[in-house]
Amino acid sequence: MAGGVALFRVLVFGLVLALSLPVTAGAQSLGRVISPILTIDRERLFSESAFGRRVNRELEAASSAMAAETRRIEAALEEEELRLTEQRETMEPEAFRELAREFDEKVQSLRREREMAEDNLRRQIEAAQADFFERVGPILGEIVRERGAVLIIDRRAILLTAADIDITDDAIARSDSVLGDGDNTAPAPVEPEVDPEAPLDIIPAPAPVAPAEE
Repeated sequence: MAGGVALFRVLVFGLVLALSLPVTAGAQSLGRVISPILTIDRERLFSESAFGRRVNRELEAASSAMAAETRRIEAALEEEELRLTEQRETMEPEAFRELAREFDEKVQSLRREREMAEDNLRRQIEAAQADFFERVGPILGEIVRERGAVLIIDRRAILLTAADIDITDDAIARSDSVLGDGDNTAPAPVEPEVDPEAPLDIIPAPAPVAPAEE
C-alpha cells in the first residue's frame, strides 16, 4: 500500500510540474499544454486504427472458422461415441476395448490439433500487434518531438492526467495516414487442419457378433 501511495504522489507531482511549465507561442496558438510527459491509450490506438481494425476482422473470421470446425468435430465424435455405446452389447469384449482405445486416441489427437490451432491464432495476434507498434514507433516519436516532450506513458499506468497531454486521437489519425490498414504485411490467416467440407475419418462400426449358441 505504501508503495502505491508513493507512486501516486510521484505521478501527481510530475503532472503538476508538467502543467506548470511555460507555454510557447506556437503551443498557445494551438491551445496545447506543453508537457515533457505525454499519455496514450495503447489498446485504443491499436483497436481503433485502420491497421488494428483490419487485423481484428481477419482474426475474428479465423477464430469463427476455427470454432465452427471444432463444433463439427465435437458433433461427429459424440455421434460416434453414441454409436459405439449402443453396439457394446453385441460386440465381443476384446473387440470393444480395442475400438474404444482407438476412439480415445483419436479424441486426444484431435484435441491436440485444436490446442495447436488456438496457440497459432494467439501467436498471430501477438505478432500483428508487435508489428503495428514497431511501425507506429516513428510516428509517435514525431509527435513527441513536435510537442517538445521526452516521454510517453500508457494511460493504464497512471491515476490522474490532463486531456491535453493525451495523444491517442492524433496517433490514430497519423497511423491511418501513414500505415493505412497495413494489408501488405498482414499475418497469414489460420488454415484449418481439416477440410470443413470433408467427412471426418470416423472409425467404422464393426459388424455385430452373433451371440454364442448355448
